[in-house]
Amino acid sequence: MAKPKKTPRPKAETPKGFRDYFGAEVTQRTEMLRKIAAVYHRYGFDALESSGVETVEALGKFLPDVDRPNEGVFAWQEDADADKPGDWLALRYDLTAPLARVYAQHQNDLPKPYRRYAMGPVWRNEKPGPGRFRQFYQCDADTVGAPSVAADAEICAMLADCLEEVGIPRGDYVIRVNNRKVLNGVLEVAGLAGDDKERERGIVLRAIDKLDRLGVEGVRALLGQGRKDESGDFTEGAELEERQISSILDFVLARAYAIDYARAESDGVLGAGTYEAVRDAKKFGIDIEQLKPDGDDLSYSINRQTVARLRNIVGTSQIGQQGVDELEEIAKLMEAGEYGPDRIVIDPSVVRGLGYYTGPVYEAELTFDIQDEKGRTRNFGSVAGGGRYDDLVKRFTGQEVPATGVSIGVDRLLAALQAKGRMHSSEAGPVVVTVMDRDRMADYQAMVAELRQAGIRAEVYLGNPKNFGNQLKYADKRGSPVAVIEGGDEKERGVVQIKDLILGAQIAESATLEEWKDRPSQFEVPRDDLVVKVRDILAQHDLPDGGADK
Repeated sequence: MAKPKKTPRPKAETPKGFRDYFGAEVTQRTEMLRKIAAVYHRYGFDALESSGVETVEALGKFLPDVDRPNEGVFAWQEDADADKPGDWLALRYDLTAPLARVYAQHQNDLPKPYRRYAMGPVWRNEKPGPGRFRQFYQCDADTVGAPSVAADAEICAMLADCLEEVGIPRGDYVIRVNNRKVLNGVLEVAGLAGDDKERERGIVLRAIDKLDRLGVEGVRALLGQGRKDESGDFTEGAELEERQISSILDFVLARAYAIDYARAESDGVLGAGTYEAVRDAKKFGIDIEQLKPDGDDLSYSINRQTVARLRNIVGTSQIGQQGVDELEEIAKLMEAGEYGPDRIVIDPSVVRGLGYYTGPVYEAELTFDIQDEKGRTRNFGSVAGGGRYDDLVKRFTGQEVPATGVSIGVDRLLAALQAKGRMHSSEAGPVVVTVMDRDRMADYQAMVAELRQAGIRAEVYLGNPKNFGNQLKYADKRGSPVAVIEGGDEKERGVVQIKDLILGAQIAESATLEEWKDRPSQFEVPRDDLVVKVRDILAQHDLPDGGADK
């Protein structure tokens, strides 16, 4: 008789493209979301928590892969084997598509405009890579039902406030604003409007998006006959005529040339006139942070010159002129709110997402450099993006409903703060009350209760107390700053021993015997002074009373 096969044990491993988050990471993310939510709330936005699952029909054409509902998202069909299979369902891949469904479903009960923010995980069934996961957090804010670009300007101002609230100072970020309508006007002037030019328009968008990496000449090649990279791989181009290429490059470089022009006005010396030389005012020695928002200042002149140049580029295109009007209005509103071009700029080189948006589009970029995993210096790049999407709700209602919003990449923002040393990857653990006598567990629980009531994070050791050394090892592994010890002798004398684990570790690492004697790390104090002494030790190490939970 054959032996029954043993059921194989499951592998204890995270699925590909996913990861686990532990203590400090979860706490840090929660704190960041709390700060961002406070800004959203201050601006008058209400919280919304929608379902993590939507029907594929509701997600619609904005799926990553339109033709295959189970590609690009994690999708399944209810009762797939039944005679009448049910709906296709999918984990949400962003927080915007669910908002469109929620608004269409509940519009009679919602205020108009409807201002909401949402935070939570989203899922994408895409190929994972370094720093690219299939599950990640988004943090969105949207206004539905407001056609005025004042709503877009407000989102930009709110995004700037969010970045500063979480610890990104001015000078370390910039919010770049563009407009899909201006690009449409440029494409119209260049003769690329119409359904028969869809291929060329797609190549144009992808080419412009590579401007940072390829430079002007690389983009010019992609707009023309194509480009061969260093490895010999060839990317086909849009095969545009020279006049068409010039129109598109003039559009993308409008801000760069505006900086060049402002520089000439400032000191009478023309800049180099190339994208690489003039994209960032700092490369010209223009310290925007030191300029005052008085309306006549050089930094504001750059935004105005950018708008003026765009108006000239779109010529007689009606949609193009409308887009330029909107950018000009946003710039004026930002000036009125004292959100100067040190924080928010008009920059036509921002094209990411323009295939999705219908009007203004904005992107928050962190401007400081970091070292990548290979030690190379890199600009950190984008941490948030958004724009106007007036067609999304129309799928449900049949009527155009104006909407605009932004999404902050929480994990990237956390990584940025860690790269700048503004958020540590570890945190102080709880105070650990050790157990010297199993029969006196009530005494130890009373100590913990006192500490917690005083706002101090604390716990009783709940493992096997037989080996006291293991209790201290546990406290070390938890990152605990303090251990509390009360044996039978201490109980009789009405005292407790309080061990400063942080100081003890420092002494063990580098102190001499004499220094060790002069700097004791364990203190005997009256039992009634437990909270006072623990609080004093935490203060000496610049830790809040509650350690990690503060």
